[in-house]
Amino acid sequence: MMEGDNFARATYLLVILVVLGGWALVEYRGRLGFALRSALAWGLIFVGGLAALGLWNDIRPRFAPVQQTEGASLVTERARDGHFYLTLTIDGQPVEFVVDTGASGVVIGQDDAARLGIETEGLAFLGEAQTANGAVRTARVWLRDVRLGDWSDADLPAYVTQGEMRGSLLGMDYLHLYRMEIDGNQMRLTRRN
Repeated sequence: MMEGDNFARATYLLVILVVLGGWALVEYRGRLGFALRSALAWGLIFVGGLAALGLWNDIRPRFAPVQQTEGASLVTERARDGHFYLTLTIDGQPVEFVVDTGASGVVIGQDDAARLGIETEGLAFLGEAQTANGAVRTARVWLRDVRLGDWSDADLPAYVTQGEMRGSLLGMDYLHLYRMEIDGNQMRLTRRN
């Protein structure tokens, strides 16, 4: 037997179906085949929309990995290209980094440096870094007000590259501040004390 709320909902839905059905019979009188095809098409569109909405939480990390706080940790999913990405806020500007445990330092690409207001013309590119694309000249800078989730640091040493490098790399100079766990396609960072 139905409970009161379920009975009321079922009655409400039945009334809506009767009204819509009555309207369809009057509107499409003599064109029943067209009415059925239209109803089927709209039904499939509705079911497809519900399926897409239901699957979005499952497929979203493949297209746009999201970092979120879970308790005392920050968690992110592996991107489609196989890398983990973290977005840090530096002086109020969001900057996306590739997590690179093979890099010793934090390396800022030219585009990100410009967005952060770092004047690259006046930097002394005295260092050198080995990247997957070969050696690049680097200049040391200090990043102020660096934030990841709930954690913040006043100063973070980093290197700006002179050569072409798409994006920025988050190396061990910063990552050593966290305990890092990778479990399949998920990375969890917990701040060390």
